[in-house]
Amino acid sequence: MTAKNLSTVATDLIEAYGNTAKNMIDAYRAGGERVVSLLEQRWNKALRESRSELTAETAKNARAAQLAFSVYYTRGLSLTSSGAQQVVNQLVKVLESGVERASANAALFEEKTGVNTLSTIAQVTAPGALALSKLAAQLEQKTADLAGKIAGDDVTTVSAKRASAFSQRRAKAA
Repeated sequence: MTAKNLSTVATDLIEAYGNTAKNMIDAYRAGGERVVSLLEQRWNKALRESRSELTAETAKNARAAQLAFSVYYTRGLSLTSSGAQQVVNQLVKVLESGVERASANAALFEEKTGVNTLSTIAQVTAPGALALSKLAAQLEQKTADLAGKIAGDDVTTVSAKRASAFSQRRAKAA
């Protein structure tokens, strides 16, 4: 296995962990939305049960307060999960770019010096990286299943792997 093959495995591993993080963010968002829904239901039930003891103005204020809490919580949930998604996306891009550059620099170094130590290291570490990549793919699938269970039909999890920047460039070169 060459350094480029090792870099492809490393890129796949980065993608799998990125997708796993996205699945967990989706689960967090869906779980938070469920919490809001349950709190609204309980609030409305309590308000209905105590309606006869409350004045019209108190009931109106209680509904308004519940709506305000719900809106702020939902807005915060959306902001934090969207921010986390952006961080994961940028981190995956940076890491994939780093792997691509390291691979290109390793190949260039070996070409200029004639020393093939890096290729040898890549050959030795590639089977371990491939096994780790398979485990990461299984973890990715389990988190997608978990996010689906938490959200029901409300969440879209990352199920299809996107083409990495490395594989896109390789396809263009071919």
